[in-house]
Amino acid sequence: MKIRKVLIANRGEIALRIIRALRELDIEPVLVYAYEDRDALPTQLAKTKICIGKGGVKDSYLNIPNIMSAATLLKVDAIHPGYGFLSENPMFARIVEDHGIKFIGPTPEAMQQLKNKANVRKISSSIGIPILPGTTEPIENLDIAKKVAKEIGYPIMLKAATGGGGKGIRVVNNEEELVRLFPIAKSEAKASFGKDAIYIEKYLENPRHIEVQIAGDEYGNVYAIGTRECSIQRNHQKVIEEAPAQLKESETLKIMEDAIKFAKAIKYTNLGTVEFLYLNGQHYLMEMNARIQVEHPVTEETTGLDLVKMQIQIAQGEKILLKDIKTTTHAIEFRINAEDPFDNFKPSFGKISNLHLPLGRNVRIDSHIFEGYNVPPFFDSLLAKFIIKGNTREEALKTAKRVFEEVRIEGIKTNIPLHRKLLETEEFTKNKVHTKFLEEFLKEIKLV
Repeated sequence: MKIRKVLIANRGEIALRIIRALRELDIEPVLVYAYEDRDALPTQLAKTKICIGKGGVKDSYLNIPNIMSAATLLKVDAIHPGYGFLSENPMFARIVEDHGIKFIGPTPEAMQQLKNKANVRKISSSIGIPILPGTTEPIENLDIAKKVAKEIGYPIMLKAATGGGGKGIRVVNNEEELVRLFPIAKSEAKASFGKDAIYIEKYLENPRHIEVQIAGDEYGNVYAIGTRECSIQRNHQKVIEEAPAQLKESETLKIMEDAIKFAKAIKYTNLGTVEFLYLNGQHYLMEMNARIQVEHPVTEETTGLDLVKMQIQIAQGEKILLKDIKTTTHAIEFRINAEDPFDNFKPSFGKISNLHLPLGRNVRIDSHIFEGYNVPPFFDSLLAKFIIKGNTREEALKTAKRVFEEVRIEGIKTNIPLHRKLLETEEFTKNKVHTKFLEEFLKEIKLV
């Protein structure tokens, strides 16, 4: 199938990223946008565009009838969902395909399997991939939860079975907390994800978060395109990502082998990311994200591959042949968010009055902002991604320090001061990090 016109069901920097990839492939981009994004850069640059709603994501970027009406009206061949919003919604993917339109992503069937995290644990365990002790079925009541917690030992995590993006997680340290938090976790899961199913997993103290970029075509070929370190996170939301993860060669090979094994087990196609916790030489599969990741540029910068173009090529039915994938550089991505790190990361919005985005050698910036841009209050706080590389991690960090000395984003609050402080920290510069590192660091410097 030759794709000639693609509807982009997203906004911000990822919408702009997809527009650029499509144009380089001589494919016409079509953009749907919320009224609040009428002056945004992707909207300005898209020749064909249509407004699908106003007043927030529910009435625009999550509005399936309006998106499908636009797709039908404009006669597109495919829909690219980007990340977030509807990108991992199997019902949306099925509706797209029922309309005779190609969904640029995995099949609805694979997506459905991945949506239930307890099911992911079951599949992993059945094919010999390590998982943390816990349950592979949702926990029905508190008595069963108590029994499981006693067997595997505290601390444990209560996790929404259909959760994702770091949401729907409660850490429980003892039975008293379990009694209190169990009903809260179920109600939170119901409110956030539509189902109150939760499962239990052993809580690992200070692990690293390692992920593997996967690509699979429609001919059964599945590749692991390197690893990423994603341990710098706050409230389970990633802040800094790096590629490749600094592991022993034997550990890297094993974790990539298990990622491929899992993707093949569910007949996965297109791009996705298999996520692991890692501690003391042992990895444990957590979940698989069925979409392009926010942090995909660090993999692109270290491999020379264009992952968004690859998504489109796979969707067109092309066979992907990747041999001797080598990472010869190190890349670090810093997420720049519209939030105040000195006020409990309170979201910030308003007009950007002054802007200087520093470039130069080994610096890539993916962003949709410009001087005079009004940051709306309705959407995710991500403003830009600074992707900085070097021949070594140390070289990349030196360039990053220069970048953060130069950058100016004024008129709103951003987390740039946090990145500057991290770059001065010995533990970060020496890569002595884990998933709780940032939260401990924030307490130490009294930002929380």
